Amino acid sequence: MAATHFADRRRNRRLAADAGLLAVAAAFVLPLAWVVLSALDPHADLRVKAPDGVTLENFDAILTSEITFTPLLNSLILCGGATLLTVVCAALAAYPLSRFSSRLNRPFLLSILFATSLPITAIMVPVYALFVQVDLIDTLQGTILFFAASQLPFAIWLMKNFMDGVPKELEEAAWTDGAGSLQSLTRIVLPLMGPGVAVVTVFSFVMMWGNFFVPFMLLLTPDRMPASVSINEFFGNRGMVAYGQLAAFSIVYSTPVILLYVLIARRLGGGFALGGAVKG
Repeated sequence: MAATHFADRRRNRRLAADAGLLAVAAAFVLPLAWVVLSALDPHADLRVKAPDGVTLENFDAILTSEITFTPLLNSLILCGGATLLTVVCAALAAYPLSRFSSRLNRPFLLSILFATSLPITAIMVPVYALFVQVDLIDTLQGTILFFAASQLPFAIWLMKNFMDGVPKELEEAAWTDGAGSLQSLTRIVLPLMGPGVAVVTVFSFVMMWGNFFVPFMLLLTPDRMPASVSINEFFGNRGMVAYGQLAAFSIVYSTPVILLYVLIARRLGGGFALGGAVKG
């Protein structure tokens, strides 16, 4: 009797857990379903429904240089350049924090952690004033620098934690052979912590790719606006929204992020290639 009661309780808990997971899955699937279905619907609205008739007119309307191609190119330049700068600077900053002991390491890391909690809106006014004074306002390079600076604190924190997992013995062997610190970083540490570099890259790129406020504030010329800002053009006056075109643009806009994840998915799923490296 007790065993049956225990089995019933266990089954009820499993059913409750499954129901909760299904609810969470639905919360993610429904918006995605709306995007896909509305992109093919000539009469799309806010409802999740089968298209009245499958059409590619929404894609034809947005696949122009002014609406999609130029903003996407600007986004790739901004986010790609800022991500590359962030990863390089984070690796150079995390290496001494991981490999050399100092009384300043902990205060510095705590300062970095505090910097990640600062809301971007709280610092945009002084940043805007500074960019005007140094003539970086309405420039792609200025926006790239600010993107990288805003993502760098958390990138350093992540990179340092991944770097701690690489044994120092490997570097000591390289130092014995005459390698310098920069050589050991680029030829030993970074290749072995490939999953960590991939995580920092994806996290930085995705956070920048979806950022609306920073380029909206720092860029003034419409031809320099990224896709995260130009998507606002689909919201017209008096509450009129081109839902079908908005959904089609969202699919195109999401493609680079999906491709980036697919390209480095193996790195994300892999482990540190350290098997047997410190033996013998």
